[in-house]
Amino acid sequence: MIQNSISGVKINVTLLVACLFLLSVLNPGCKNNKEEILYAQYACDTVAVTYSASIVPLIQANCISCHSGNLPADRIKLDEYAKVKVQVDSGNLWGVVTHSANYPPMPRYANQLSDCNLAKIRLWIAAGAPNN
Repeated sequence: MIQNSISGVKINVTLLVACLFLLSVLNPGCKNNKEEILYAQYACDTVAVTYSASIVPLIQANCISCHSGNLPADRIKLDEYAKVKVQVDSGNLWGVVTHSANYPPMPRYANQLSDCNLAKIRLWIAAGAPNN
């Protein structure tokens, strides 16, 4: 065992290193890093899902950087309701966000949307995808 003296206090370095290692291995940390678990106090609100309050923020946060401008990805623009509605009506929007077979998973190069956000999209689509 190695012992060092720091300001008159003896520290067992081997024991300290072993304890730090065990804490790092046994710490549950971010094992459950789903949004709903980490932020349980912010329950998923699906009571009043609307295009403007629920869907537009999701599109802006996850889609618009690639699906807008002069050269949108796959020539799909999602910067207006009518363009989003085309993707809903064709089944493409739900297919890509749920990572369904035969659809490219979206957002590209990112994790699937949270269960809460998928629920909002599903409810909005089931209501007829209104422009509200």
